[in-house]
Amino acid sequence: MPLLEIENLSVEFPTSGGVMRAVDGVSLALDEGEVLGVVGESGSGKSVTMLALMGLVAYPGRVRADTLRFQGRDLLTLSDRERRALTGKDVAMIFQEPTTSLNPCFTIGFQLAETLRLHEGMGRRAARDRAVELLGQVGIPAPASRLGAFPHQLSGGMNQRVMIAMAIACNPKLLIADEPTTALDVTIQAQILDLLLTLQKERGMALVLITHNMGVVSETAQRVMVMYAGQVMEEQRSADLFATPQHPYTAALLAALPERSEGGRLATIPGVVPGLHDRPAGCLFAPRCTFATAHSRSIRPALRAFGEGRVRCHYPLGDPERGGRIAADGPVGAAEAVAS
Repeated sequence: MPLLEIENLSVEFPTSGGVMRAVDGVSLALDEGEVLGVVGESGSGKSVTMLALMGLVAYPGRVRADTLRFQGRDLLTLSDRERRALTGKDVAMIFQEPTTSLNPCFTIGFQLAETLRLHEGMGRRAARDRAVELLGQVGIPAPASRLGAFPHQLSGGMNQRVMIAMAIACNPKLLIADEPTTALDVTIQAQILDLLLTLQKERGMALVLITHNMGVVSETAQRVMVMYAGQVMEEQRSADLFATPQHPYTAALLAALPERSEGGRLATIPGVVPGLHDRPAGCLFAPRCTFATAHSRSIRPALRAFGEGRVRCHYPLGDPERGGRIAADGPVGAAEAVAS
């Protein structure tokens, strides 16, 4: 049984102009100890998918799923008390902005100890000792002296380490890291990523790493899920995805990497991610796709098995018959698609 099972997850937000579907039919399975990278542009639904799993989608957002299960437990039927007992203990999340995720009114020591006292039932002294131990594990020097510090007295990198310490405090089985290196300099980014991977291996946690950085994913993830406009576009083992991407969107993301520019101009993807009022009837990526056809612009592709992974495309790049299919369906140039 997978550690995490999600089938047909959707998250909707009602607006004055209609219902915005931020997550649209996402399905995934995650095994114990596995590292999954989730990539895509801003607004692709990466963070909202994991917030739905954590039960943190605020009203008026609506979460629906055919299956949302962790360790065999149906998360859709949990009571508020059961959800609170699970979140922060067995499933933990590191949020994008450490300085805004930590409470500025309480010390680092108080916030760490609160987690331990609520989930582990520790006394005041035991929680303090454990907090010092956790700060030491995440590489904070003189950890005992940091317990009385407030978040604004620490650097961004230090605050991120505190967030990691809070997330691993109760030995979670699943750790979700949402852009854990945002706003940190390159040196600190490398340190934080090394720390996460070391903790993951030592503790045998499953890790979901949400990021824009394809280079980070190539070095850390065993499997990669590519999202666009709320949908999963492709999922493959990491090495296979970087060697032979199957979706044009994945290929475009990889082509935009600086190391693939060969000294010339960086490749770009024309157009923007569709919003509420410009959502295509067919493939959501069709208006920006070089290989778009009349068929792909009118018929939305399903996420289907292809090779060792999954892809949501009528014409996967590895399909030996794709050229004939594109010709038969009537190609539409990317510039024409964007203009229309």
